[in-house]
Amino acid sequence: MSSKFGKVAVMFGGTSAEREVSLRSGAAVLAALQKQGVDAHAFDPKDQPLSALTSAGFDRVFIVLHGRGGEDGTMQGALQLMGLPYTGSRVLGSALAMDKIRCKWLFQAQGLPTAKFLVAEAGKQLNYQDILQQLAGKVMVKPANEGSSIGMSAASTAEELEQALAVAFKYDSDVLVEQWIQGREFTVSILNGKALPVVEMRTPRSFYDYEAKYQSNSTEYLCPAPLTADQTAFLQNAATAAFTAVGASGWGRVDAMLDEQGNFYLLEVNTVPGMTEKSLVPMAAKAAGLSFEQLVLQILEQTV
Repeated sequence: MSSKFGKVAVMFGGTSAEREVSLRSGAAVLAALQKQGVDAHAFDPKDQPLSALTSAGFDRVFIVLHGRGGEDGTMQGALQLMGLPYTGSRVLGSALAMDKIRCKWLFQAQGLPTAKFLVAEAGKQLNYQDILQQLAGKVMVKPANEGSSIGMSAASTAEELEQALAVAFKYDSDVLVEQWIQGREFTVSILNGKALPVVEMRTPRSFYDYEAKYQSNSTEYLCPAPLTADQTAFLQNAATAAFTAVGASGWGRVDAMLDEQGNFYLLEVNTVPGMTEKSLVPMAAKAAGLSFEQLVLQILEQTV
């Protein structure tokens, strides 16, 4: 095993707002690879220059960086220039998936189901009441290039929307304002071009936010999700199409919702989702018969 992959850098940590989540994901991936005899080592780009990858003789990189600087195409581009094979999506797929606004445009262009939305730009005059009226009275506000629900909030009054945008603009100059979908939340993991069993996330909170994802004990996960066979097939096909539309490859996750009228809506594509043993991709892989160790090995195989 060691000779097949050579020396592997498991890249995690970084400087994004998702650093803490990345540290947990990376530690789990590193332990799983080492357990299987892979010559894997921790590499935090916050503490080491990328040139150290070459000087330390690394042969390939397993990227477990979440958010900016690791999931947005910049690290992928750097590794490509260095001639180092790496896991997951290439430069374009990473960059497009990271940008929620461009994701939505691509979903629309491909005829994929997604909620109505508007784009708010920092510094431009906004009519908050008009935005709410155009989007059925309640919205979800999201910075264009953040993950883990960072900077996100719901709004149903002009005052709430103004506050929500002020928070989101701290992270991005372009902000997605999306029509609120009342319903159930799902995610579809993609591995080597195939959709894994669907996971449903249930939380007593208003939506599946940062606390529900990483801090709460009240969040429930159902996998395989309790959907009909037709619903499951539709969602898996739509997720795979969305993953392809943004140019993503290798492995990742597509989030979606099902409203109370039975309509699915795609939310976004994640190209380096959480990878702790309790994260959603490992949960879906387990339902498909893959252990956490087998999952990380299949992802690392993408570099060979």
